[in-house]
Amino acid sequence: MKIFNASQIYEADACTVKVQGIASHELMERAALQIFNWMDYRMQGAPVKIHLFCGIGNNGGDGIALARHLQEHGYNIKVFVVNYSDKRSKDFLLNLERLKDRKVWPTFLNSDSEFPEIDKDDIIVDAIFGIGLNRALCAWVANLIQYLNKSDAFILSIDIPSGLYLDKYPENTTGIINAGFVLSFQAPKLVFFLPQTGVYLKQWAMLDIGLDAAYIANTKTDYEFIDKIEVLSMYMPRDKFSHKGTYGHSLMIGGSHGKIGAMILASNACLHSGSGLVTAYVPNCGYVPLQTALPEIMVITDENESWLTDIVYDIVPTVVSIGMGMGKKDELKKTFSSFIANYEGSLVIDADGLNLLSESKVLLKKLPSQAILTPHPKELERLIGVWKDDFDKLKKAKKFSSQYDCVLVIKGAHTIVVYENVGYVNSTGNPGMATAGSGDALTGVITGLVAQGYEPLKASILGVYLHGKAADIAVEKFGYQSLTASRIIDHIGSAYIDLLTIPKEPQPENEDKD
Repeated sequence: MKIFNASQIYEADACTVKVQGIASHELMERAALQIFNWMDYRMQGAPVKIHLFCGIGNNGGDGIALARHLQEHGYNIKVFVVNYSDKRSKDFLLNLERLKDRKVWPTFLNSDSEFPEIDKDDIIVDAIFGIGLNRALCAWVANLIQYLNKSDAFILSIDIPSGLYLDKYPENTTGIINAGFVLSFQAPKLVFFLPQTGVYLKQWAMLDIGLDAAYIANTKTDYEFIDKIEVLSMYMPRDKFSHKGTYGHSLMIGGSHGKIGAMILASNACLHSGSGLVTAYVPNCGYVPLQTALPEIMVITDENESWLTDIVYDIVPTVVSIGMGMGKKDELKKTFSSFIANYEGSLVIDADGLNLLSESKVLLKKLPSQAILTPHPKELERLIGVWKDDFDKLKKAKKFSSQYDCVLVIKGAHTIVVYENVGYVNSTGNPGMATAGSGDALTGVITGLVAQGYEPLKASILGVYLHGKAADIAVEKFGYQSLTASRIIDHIGSAYIDLLTIPKEPQPENEDKD
């Protein structure tokens, strides 16, 4: 699913109006009706009071049109116009007159107005600002937003929480709506998924307002939202007459005294994601633990007891993964550097491997094409440098990916896979994954997919999705606090099954009503 920037959304609106031969206010009416249908399906005429706070632009016009539909169906509403400027959009004014024709008279709020009383059991509809906001709010509007947030009433935002910019981080965060739910038109917004901006909404849903299908299909975007339908198209079914050699040989390199568990987790996840063969290369202290924990894998040991001193093997791996639990001893730097300088195959680097890369950045130029790097935020910072906000972080990550021809898997609540100039935002996963070893498991899953023949980018996107889905399935049994990396790995098979399961028909909640 594509994630559009502000200019693309405006182009989509204009294209729809032109191609479909409709007026802009008809598109606004279509959007308002979809919002009403979504609300009415859930509220079923409940007598709860609904406060609609509408700006004077097109987002406010959506809110005014919604108010008319709510009033027509008997809902208890109160409409407020947040009068922050003398400029009003023509479609806002048109819908304001339509609302007045129904004898509904909004209350206009200005800088000297008292804010209305709101009960915690009421509902607030936030239609103050839309995607066009790109400058700081005036003080009284910011104070109004703070007042709404403190009311403890449920807040439903139209398209985007008011106060958020679509394509940059706001200068002042005190005037941003904390939305309980956001109804996003046609596609999600990037700000929903970034750590700094995603905190301003709890949930979101997409409403199809019928924007021009050709524009949606043919327009290239900088980001895509990855859900089941996107990864299902990447899935490669297995052939009846295949064998273990068909699905590759993964070589997992890492481990040190006290950190052999990382290699057990990564190797186990690699097996569960489907690698035909898995070999672990570890210091001598890892031999017994790995052979005991994972009888399905093979083990090669370094001469040293506690850490790796030389990486020498006589197998021909399909893919190598390096770094998990490896440590950063001075002796390792030479070993790691020598390996990177001479290895030319498919490569996945995680954990201490990333830290060693950041300490010897000359090695970045020696990475094989489309090497996969899987950093958490601090590891990413060591690689690409400090960023001023999440948008700057993604800009730097894209530049880094293009410069070194590598796939970056930026781990987080919504892990983002970056390759060259496109970012792929993952939809699966939950807070229970904030647990030791979860990253090792992800590395194993991605490595196993590369072994099976998936291209590095697709292996990363699919691997992140399956890893998160396995955690989503497991958390239903164990809860957030008791979710462990081992339990995530145990449910990778369930994630595959879910991927291949045909979903039930959705409920017709967005059908037009008379």
